[in-house]
Formats: sequence, structure tokens, C-alpha cells
Amino acid sequence: MSLPRTGPPAPAASSLSRPRRCRPGAVLVVESVAVFMVMLDNLAMNNALPDIGRDLRVGVGGLEWVVASYTLVLAAFLLPGSIVGERLGRRRLFLAGLAAFVLGSALGATADSWETLVAGRVVQGTGGAALLPSSAALLRQVFPEDASRARALGLRGAASGLGLALGPVIGGPLVERFGWHSVLFINVPIGLGLLMFGALSLPYAPPCRGRSWDLPGQALAVTGVGGLIFGLIQGPSEGWTDPAVLTGFTVAGLALPALTAVETRAAEPMLDLSFFRDRPCAVAALAGFSTSLALFGAIFFLSLYLQYVLGWSPAGAGLVFLLASACIVVTGPLAGRMSARWGAFRPLLAGVTLCPVALAGLALYGDHARYAEYCWVLPVIGVCVGLTFVPVNVIVVERVRGRRAGMATAIAETLRELGGVTGVAALGAVLNSRMRDSFLRQAETVLPADQADALADRALARGPAAALAGPGAGEVRRWFHAAFLDGLHAALYVGAVGTAAVAVCTYMMLRTSTAAPADEPGALLRPTA
Repeated sequence: MSLPRTGPPAPAASSLSRPRRCRPGAVLVVESVAVFMVMLDNLAMNNALPDIGRDLRVGVGGLEWVVASYTLVLAAFLLPGSIVGERLGRRRLFLAGLAAFVLGSALGATADSWETLVAGRVVQGTGGAALLPSSAALLRQVFPEDASRARALGLRGAASGLGLALGPVIGGPLVERFGWHSVLFINVPIGLGLLMFGALSLPYAPPCRGRSWDLPGQALAVTGVGGLIFGLIQGPSEGWTDPAVLTGFTVAGLALPALTAVETRAAEPMLDLSFFRDRPCAVAALAGFSTSLALFGAIFFLSLYLQYVLGWSPAGAGLVFLLASACIVVTGPLAGRMSARWGAFRPLLAGVTLCPVALAGLALYGDHARYAEYCWVLPVIGVCVGLTFVPVNVIVVERVRGRRAGMATAIAETLRELGGVTGVAALGAVLNSRMRDSFLRQAETVLPADQADALADRALARGPAAALAGPGAGEVRRWFHAAFLDGLHAALYVGAVGTAAVAVCTYMMLRTSTAAPADEPGALLRPTA
């Protein structure tokens, strides 16, 4: 027998969910600004990476960890964060997550070493993982009516998309005028003000003591995903047979299957695998993951290309993405209206089809590219993101009801974040491997093999500014730029082929799927007693 959607009688539930002094508009402002900050920091650091590499003397592999340390922790702890919020109270966890995000920003902003910067990014990601699931749950609490809740969640979604879209645009000018530390420092005063305002305006949310912690599932998820990403990032620079790299892949190979087995048997699973047995939900999850993987990875390395190879300023490199950002802002609400009128699957299919077109388009240009040549590619990227991410959320909300809806939303957001960090790691593995081979081919024409090999290792480990000084530095730097461009094109083409395959799979799965009626969710997803 199904449980009722609200435990207490209607009047009591209303009084608990919306206290007399609670102002829903103020809650919406706090939630939206906080989500905007968390999403902004996914991509705002990209244009600061060359400056970080020069100041902290790290290469491409180290710079990948500056981004991956944030997104990996954010992705790994989103699902555990939803459980902690139910156990401890969503208001309490939201404020704690916001405080952790501010603390991590301050730590990163004052960092004078790569290790301190990465530690700050880890603390930031942990705070974001606590904040995001709590924010959606609090909005559902203060907006009990369906229509007002839909508008509120839509504005929260718009803030999330706007943060992703404006990350490179805001980060570039900040880096150029105030240095890379400013990209993190700007979060501190805004976050402190938001923390005080949130403490006064957010409603009380009682904890749910009956919810299981599912500690084995949480530990296995973090361990498995962390091992996989570690191996992908370190493999090209350290070698695929390096003991640490092999250990990372071994840990992932053991932990991820064990996670599946544990969650199948758990009474209150953190990751309900029936979500993936529902075909429309599986299609949405695959589309969101693959689009994040391809586009976030491409944008990460494109930012390096614009500054390393083309010599553009951080502000100029950030403004390149302004056209894509504008298209995301316009296309997101349009995708919502299209989903309401024709269903979410049509815009979703259009979005995943545009993804390989965008990646292949970025790979057309070399070391003399101009902004005008990207004017057709950037709108395609923006439209792709808008037409993909909004329908994914619509499909999840329509297919999963009742008590499991929060878990399903957390799964969708987790896969989107995990796709982004996997894209940086996977496309980075292709780029670094191809880049090293290309650099070696050029270096071996004038240097002995052992010297060329050592120089290639130094270039990949420490970057061109720190490692390629001294006599002959100009020639070596040209080798580095040519090798980087060769590796970037290889990574983009691999991403294009992979996302084209996903688009074909999406089309075939949607043709053969039978969607349940709106008032009849899939049987596997019904809340049970």
C-alpha cells in the first residue's frame, strides 16, 4: 500500500511547511543566489587556469585537478547530501553547506600553493553538495501550491543555468583586472551576506529520523567515482601502468560493482536502481551525462587553448563564451515551454543531436583562429545545453513521484556534475596522450630520444611558462603549442563521435519506449510502504 504524500493532517502540514513569518520571496532569493554561486564556480575558474599554472608552477594535469577537485566532490556527495538533509534538517544543512562553501572560497583565495588551492576547492564542493539538494527541498516546503512551486523551481533552474553560462564571462575579467585569487574571493562577502540573510529568512525544516543513512552505499560511491577519475586524470602524465594509476582503476573496478550489489539489497537505498530500469529516465540520465561530459570538457580545454596558443587575455577568452551564455539563457525557458506543449523528448533529442555538431565545429580551427570564426559554433553550444538540461529535469519530475522524487532529482544533478568532471578527465586523457606523442615527434627531430622524452615529461607536468625557459625556449614553446592543438583536436573529435553515438541511442530508445501516463508513474518508481 502506498504511503500518503504528507504525514500530518493538512492544516498541520501547512503550518509546518510555511510558518507565519516565512516570506517565500525571500527564501527564493536566498536559494537562487546560492545555487547561482555554486554553479558559477563550475566554470568560472577555467579562464584563470593559465595564470594559476604560471604562479603555482603546475601543468595541464595539475590544472585539471583544480577543476576536478570541485566538481568531483560536488558530484560524489550530492546523493549523500540529500540523505543528510532529511536526517538533520534541510535548513540546518543548507546553512552549513553555505558556510562550508564560503570557507572553501576563502581558503582557495588565500592559497599560495597548488595543494592549498585544491584543498579549498574540495571544501567548496562539499558545501555545494550539502546546499543543492537542501535548496530544492526547502522550496517545495515554502511553495505548497503546484503552480507557485513550479514557478519557484523554474527560477531556481534559471539561476543554475545562468551560473553555468556566466562562469567564463565573469571569471575572465576578474582574472585580468584583479588576479586569479579574485575569482574565489568574490564568493566570500556575497556568501557571508547570504548566510546572515538566510539565517533570518529560511523556515524551520524538521528532521526525518526514520531515514536510513546507507553508509555503505555512500562510502562505495565516493570511493568508486574517486578512483575512476583519479586514474583518468593521472594516467596520461604518470603513465597508464603507474602503480598509483592502476590502484585507482582497481579501486573503481571493485567499488562500483559492489555499490550496485549493496544498493540492490538496501531497505532505504541512496541510489534506487529502479530509476535506471525506467527507459525514459535512463534516456534522460544518459543524455544529461554525455552532454556534460563533452561540452564541459571541451570548454575547459578551449579556455587553455585561447590563452596558451592564441595568446588571448583572460577577459577576452571569457567573452568568447558570451554568445553561448546568451543562447543558454534564451533557450532554457523556451525548452520548458516546448516540453509543456509537445513533450520533453523532442527538445531533448534536438539537444543531444546538436552536441556532436558543436564539438566538430570547435575542432575546425587552428593556431590563427579569430573570434568571428566561432560565431556559428557558440550559439550551437548554448542551444544544445538549453535543449538538453531542461528536458532532463522535466522528464525526471514527470516520471518519478512521491517520496522518491527528491532522490531522482539528486541522481539527475549528480550525473550532470559527474559528466562534467568525467569530461575533463576523459577528454584530458585523450589530449595529454596525443599531445605527448606530437611533442615527442617534433623534439626528436633535433634532440636525442632520451632528452626529448625528458623534455616532454617536463612540459606536460609543469606547463610551458615554468618548464620551457632558457636557450631554445622559443622553439620548444612552438612545439608545445602545436602539440597542444593536435591533442585538443583529437579530444574534440573523440567527443563528437561519442556524443553522436549517444544521439543515435537516444533516438532508438525513444522510438521503442512506451511512456506511462502522467497520472500513472512507472510501477518500479512508485513510493512503497
